[in-house]
Amino acid sequence: MVGADTAWIIVATALVLFMTLPGLALFYGGLVRARNVLSVFMQCYAIACAMSIAWFAFGYSIAFGDGTSGFWGGLGKMFLLEITPETVSGTLPEILFFAFQMTFAIITPALIVGAYVERVGFGFVLLFSTLWMLLCYAPVVHWIWGGGFLADGGIFGEIGSKDFAGGIVVHETAGLAALIVAIFLGPRRDRNRPPHSPGFVMIGAAMLWVGWFGFNGGSQLAADGGAAMAMTVTHISAAAASLTWALWEKIKYGTPSLVGMVTGTIAGLASITPASGFVGPVEALIIGSIAGILCQEAVTLVRNVFKIDDTLDVFAVHGVGGIFGTIMIAGFGAGSWTAQLGALAIVGAFTVVVTIALVLVVRAITPMRVDAETETNGLDLSVHGERAYDIIS
Repeated sequence: MVGADTAWIIVATALVLFMTLPGLALFYGGLVRARNVLSVFMQCYAIACAMSIAWFAFGYSIAFGDGTSGFWGGLGKMFLLEITPETVSGTLPEILFFAFQMTFAIITPALIVGAYVERVGFGFVLLFSTLWMLLCYAPVVHWIWGGGFLADGGIFGEIGSKDFAGGIVVHETAGLAALIVAIFLGPRRDRNRPPHSPGFVMIGAAMLWVGWFGFNGGSQLAADGGAAMAMTVTHISAAAASLTWALWEKIKYGTPSLVGMVTGTIAGLASITPASGFVGPVEALIIGSIAGILCQEAVTLVRNVFKIDDTLDVFAVHGVGGIFGTIMIAGFGAGSWTAQLGALAIVGAFTVVVTIALVLVVRAITPMRVDAETETNGLDLSVHGERAYDIIS
């Protein structure tokens, strides 16, 4: 074990957890109406707790177990059987590698929260998120990061699909799942209301930006120049996308908005994620600059053309951003076109099928959508018995 690597990944693990709690919770919470802000916090917090236990019990083993089929890792490492502080994974204690990957397993289903806020049943959130992480996310992790059939030496030959920190594994899967859930759930009854707290949105986005250094830099799994480069290109892409999103808003609508600019930040971060270990600063500038416009147009397409109420634009920002960044790996010559596009297609089809199946099963067990009165009064008071503000707006 290398002490510097261990120290860095301990820090990176904390940073990635910080992305969900409190970063994503504040980012999403600020975008909803005041009567639903606590429900968003509750959903993010509960998902963090439930995914931690599910990852410990089965998820880590499915993703990083010693299975030889190429499709899943088996159950040999469930409940961390036979993993001790001395067990090593590369240059790291395996228990630390488990914890680092656990934070990814937390944030991926938490991203989907943005698609169903303000109208979803809390029981549905917990059961769907847990099953989706185990049956969709964890197998995809194994396919790409766990030595499975999409990795190097798999179906695409010696050079398999490249995904440094989660363009396919995290953002494509969460983005597509969000779109499917939003379609099944249907639009909010009163969807044309502005965010209750743009300040929360900015604070949450800033926390996500800082945490993303652990997300991408930590994926190097070493304290070296590769981690430093991943952090640098992450920052450049985020900055570029923030500016191009704001500029495009100015051109189209006459005014750039704070919410728009920080949404651009997230678009730039999602887009650079898969490529952050394979490109340099100039390529990051190009990726981020395009992402700020591309993801904004995707928002317009999903909302106004397809009329899908993916409430907080999970697919348009995370899904489209992650897919775009994955393709750009091949575009800049760091990966195979066949492997990149093939992996996107295979994972995309798998995600859609599994998500549809889980929605159908889970909604037969627990209500997917709250009733009209609950939605009108707000989930904070109706579902959780508390509210953030004395006057519900």
